[in-house]
Amino acid sequence: MRVGFIGLGSQGAPMAQRQIECGVDTLLWARREATLAPFRDSGAEFADSAAELARACELVSVCVLDDAGAEDVLCGEQGVLAGIREGQVVALHSTVHPETVTMLAAETSKRGATLIDVPVSGGGAAALTGDLVVMVGGERESFERCQPVFSTYGKPVIHVGPLGTAVVAKLVNNAMMTAQLGLACDAFALGEKFGVKHAALAEVLTSSSGNSFALGAYARMGGIEPMKAVAAPLLRKDLGILAELARERNADPGAIVDTADRALAVLGNPREKR
Repeated sequence: MRVGFIGLGSQGAPMAQRQIECGVDTLLWARREATLAPFRDSGAEFADSAAELARACELVSVCVLDDAGAEDVLCGEQGVLAGIREGQVVALHSTVHPETVTMLAAETSKRGATLIDVPVSGGGAAALTGDLVVMVGGERESFERCQPVFSTYGKPVIHVGPLGTAVVAKLVNNAMMTAQLGLACDAFALGEKFGVKHAALAEVLTSSSGNSFALGAYARMGGIEPMKAVAAPLLRKDLGILAELARERNADPGAIVDTADRALAVLGNPREKR
C-alpha cells in the first residue's frame, strides 16, 4: 500500500518518519516547504500538491492542527478531494469537531472514497517508538485495511466505533488530561504549604495510586510553566470543542470540564465560555 502523508508538524513528522522507517511506501506533501527538509534523504517521495498526492496513494493520512486546516487540505482547489479516486481511504488524524468529521466524510464519499477519523495520543516521542495510542472511528473494513500502517507508529490501535466516535474519545481524553493537570497543580501547592519538597512529593505521587500522565509530566517539568506556550492553546481548543458538543447534545460533562477550565486559567489560557 502506498501512503500519502500531509501535516509534518510536531506530531505528524514523527508519525511519517516512523512509517517510512518501517518500510511503508510513502509520498509526502506539505503546505510549508520547510517541513519537507528533514525528509529529503528519508526514502520518501514528494508530491507537488495534495491532489497529486491523493491520485497516487491508496491511503491519505492528514495530520493538521485544526478544523480549518483539515477543511483546507481536503477541500481546497488542489486539495486531497480534487485528486481522490474511488476506493481510497482518507485517515484524518486531526483532533477536530465531530461535525467536521461528518462533513468531510460526506464530501469524500461523493468521490467514491472513505474517510475515517484517526486521532492519536502520546506525542512525538511515542510516535518514534511506535507507542502512540491510535483511535479509529468509521467502517470496520477500512480500519482493518489500514491497521498495518497505523500499527507502525501505534500500539494499541483501537477501533472505537462508527465515524466520529474516535475523535470524541480523543476529546474526552484531553479533557481528562487537562483536568488532571489542574489537580496536579493543586496537589503540589498543597504539599508545599505543609513543607513537603517538590522532588519528594513528585516521587511519592508518581509511584502511588494518585499517579496520572498529567501528574508525571508536571513532576518531570517542575511545574506548569513549560506547558504554557504549546500545550495550553491545544488543550483549550479541544476542551472548547467538547464543551460545545456536550451543550449541543444536552450531555452533562460532570466535573471534567469545570476542573479542566481551572487548569486552563492556571495555564494563562482560559476558555471563553458560552
